[in-house]
Amino acid sequence: MRIATWNVNSVNARLPTVLDWFSEAQPDVACLQEIKCVDEKFPREAFEDLGYNVETHGQKTYNGVALLSKFPLSDVRRGLPGDDSDDQARYIEALVEAPAPVRVASIYLPNGNPLGTEKFDYKLAWFERLRLHASDLLTHEEAVALCGDFNVIPTPEDAKNPEAWVTDALFQPESREAFRALKWLGFADSHELGDEPAGTWTFWDYQAGAWRRDHGIRIDFALLSALAADRFRGIETHRDARDMEKPSDHVPVVVDLDPEPPAWSMR
Repeated sequence: MRIATWNVNSVNARLPTVLDWFSEAQPDVACLQEIKCVDEKFPREAFEDLGYNVETHGQKTYNGVALLSKFPLSDVRRGLPGDDSDDQARYIEALVEAPAPVRVASIYLPNGNPLGTEKFDYKLAWFERLRLHASDLLTHEEAVALCGDFNVIPTPEDAKNPEAWVTDALFQPESREAFRALKWLGFADSHELGDEPAGTWTFWDYQAGAWRRDHGIRIDFALLSALAADRFRGIETHRDARDMEKPSDHVPVVVDLDPEPPAWSMR
C-alpha cells in the first residue's frame, strides 16, 4: 500500500501538475493539505476518474485537507477534537478499508508565525490537541498513519541553513518539544525508518531562490504507529515534483506499507 502526503498549495491552481504526479506515482492513498477551497469546489471528478474515493474538509481560500483512496473510506472524522470553537479546516481522518486496514489522517498543522502572538499559542494548543487525540487512537489497536505538513523543523539537521530559522515558529524549542511528545507516544518517523539521506528536504520557499540554492527544510512527515511501522517497506521523497510546471512549494512524501500485517500479528 502506497500512502502519499503532499501540501499542494491550492489544488485547483495546480490541478494539471497534481494530476500528472498522481498518474505517474499511483499512490493508493493520498493525504493532501492546503487544498484552499470549500468542499463543493474540490475537483472531485478529476480524482474519481483516476479511481479514487474522495473525502474533504475544505475552507474558502485558506487551509483545507483531503483524503483520497483507491480503497473504501469509513469512519470519517473532520476536524480535530478538543476545541469546538476551532473553525479552521486542518484535520481529516478515516479508516482505509484495505485488506489490512490503516487509519490515516491528513494534517495541516498551524504555522504559528509571528512569534509572541495568538497564532503561536494556537499552534501549540493545536499540537497538544493532536497529541491527545493520537494517544486515544493508539488505544484502538489499529495501524495508524499521521501524515501531513506539521510545520515544524524537528532538528538542525532538518534544515539546510538552520540559522535562518531561529526566529521562526517552525524551529522554536516549544514547537520541537511538541513534535517529540507526539512521537514519544509510540509513532515512528518514516524518514528515519527508511534511513533517508541527510538533506532530504520537503519544502523550499518560493522566495530568495531557495529552490535554486537548495535552501530546503523537512516539515512533511508520515508518522506510523507500531502496527503500521511493522508493515513499513520504504519511503521516497519526490524531490523532482518541485521542478514541475507551476509546482507547490512542498513535494510529496510516499511511504510503502506491506499490504498484509506481519504473520506474527495474526496469530
